[in-house]
Amino acid sequence: MKKIVVKIGSSIIAPGGSLDSSLINAIVKDVLRVEKKGFKIILVSSGAIACGLNALGHKRKPNDIHYLMAISSFGQIALMDVFNDKFKKYKRRCAQILLTWDDFDSRKRFINIRKTIDKLLSIDIIPVINENDVVSYEEIRFGDNDHLSALVADLTGAEQLIVLSDVEGLLKEEKLVREVSRIDSDILSLAREEDKTHTTGGMLTKLQAAKVAVSSGIKTIIAYGRNKEVIYRILQGERIGTLFLPSGIRDKARKRWIAFCKKPKGTIFIDQGAKDALMNRGRSLLGVGIVKVEGSFKKSDAVLISDTEGIILGSGLVNYSFEELKGKKQKKFEKEVVHRDDFVKSSPS
Repeated sequence: MKKIVVKIGSSIIAPGGSLDSSLINAIVKDVLRVEKKGFKIILVSSGAIACGLNALGHKRKPNDIHYLMAISSFGQIALMDVFNDKFKKYKRRCAQILLTWDDFDSRKRFINIRKTIDKLLSIDIIPVINENDVVSYEEIRFGDNDHLSALVADLTGAEQLIVLSDVEGLLKEEKLVREVSRIDSDILSLAREEDKTHTTGGMLTKLQAAKVAVSSGIKTIIAYGRNKEVIYRILQGERIGTLFLPSGIRDKARKRWIAFCKKPKGTIFIDQGAKDALMNRGRSLLGVGIVKVEGSFKKSDAVLISDTEGIILGSGLVNYSFEELKGKKQKKFEKEVVHRDDFVKSSPS
């Protein structure tokens, strides 16, 4: 099953906050044409908040977070009504999936999402995924669907991630960057600040999402979403937008889950000896090498591992709580603080 994740931004699907049903129709036709070539498409679509703001006559997002959640719940119906109508027009069906970071943070829920999406695809139903803004708050929200689309691409084992935007791709001095082999600080510096009246994210979040996807071995393309048959043309090999090449080396699925889906709940600072053992000799992190701990975490949470200079070395699943590690001098540890199989090195910038 050749799976492709297509992310549709608010600025494309709802420019100025007004839902563009004709564009949705064009995307649906594009998706169905691509399916005839043997691909299975997973849509990640923004637009719920924009639709709600427009329908209720708001020009800007309210500051009241619960009012914004209410607007999202109202707008999500409008968004899915249009998707459903357009797919029914061509005798096809779609399904709604709303997610938060908690759904990825839990390994069991993470696997359940994957199985549900695969089952939908096997019975020819197109998943339409969005962040669940109705229940999302700061600790469990993605903040933008760019990041969500990259996690969905990795979760489902997609071959490609296509991010449809309101620009041609990544620009450098007004010229399109055709191909990026490595997303480093120079590439990230090309991102510009953008107006966020009806949208979240921007080029920076797209680049960060692309970095997650390519680290998972997934080819990623950022392209202008209003190009005719843009999905079909990309999958036919036409050079549209900016292509981000996948990394040649990628971690196993569990380690990618730890690196990308587990939100760190604190930081463990380690001495030079522990750093050398962890980074260069493939050893686990033992209690003796810990200098200090910060945050509020419990057993099995993810934590950042840092050296004494504050340089992040990676992240891992911890076998002890913050309280246990804070009083480590009075405690004899029976097991590793972070096992080497549960540690993921930070990718170079």
